Amino acid sequence: ALETLKMFEKKDSRVKSAAATNLSFLYYLGNELEQATNYADLAVNSDRYNPAALTNKGNTVFANGDCEKAAEFYKEALRNDSLCTEALYNLGLAYKKLNRIDEALDCFLKLHAILPNSAQVLYQLASIYQIMEDPNQAIEWLLQLISVVPTDPHVLSKLGNLYDIEGDKSQAFHYYCESYRYFPSNIEVIEWLGAYYID
Repeated sequence: ALETLKMFEKKDSRVKSAAATNLSFLYYLGNELEQATNYADLAVNSDRYNPAALTNKGNTVFANGDCEKAAEFYKEALRNDSLCTEALYNLGLAYKKLNRIDEALDCFLKLHAILPNSAQVLYQLASIYQIMEDPNQAIEWLLQLISVVPTDPHVLSKLGNLYDIEGDKSQAFHYYCESYRYFPSNIEVIEWLGAYYID
């Protein structure tokens, strides 16, 4: 794939930008940040209005720890294409990392309107409400999430934990048992169930 895409580097700016965008993404997946950054720069310089190129550039900046600058690239990508879901999702993550929770929530709620059955978006919404110390809302989003991915042991144990915090031992027991059924090696779940049986 890398070799094929490199053949398009000499073409006109639009083709070059598309090829460089894909090359940047492939290097990013391979954890070769320097090469990913080089191709992200090439893609953006070839076509400043390419939302995928701007998103990739944001990703490389984010990976290097500059969430503020990454957010700027994601916002620019969204100005060029308001339906660029990757940019919106990553902007939400950047805001979350920067502890700008209300702005992160806004991003993920917009995404939920576009992608109502996205497991990643539902998980992020639950996570944000947990950060905001609103366990009831977190539980609501996790319940929606398990309707999409009913066998995820991590989500089931998270639900068990939230119900436990809320004092609902029977619901906590139910979700911890379900989590244990799908992944019987989670020590925290085993410990909770052991303590529950002792009680």
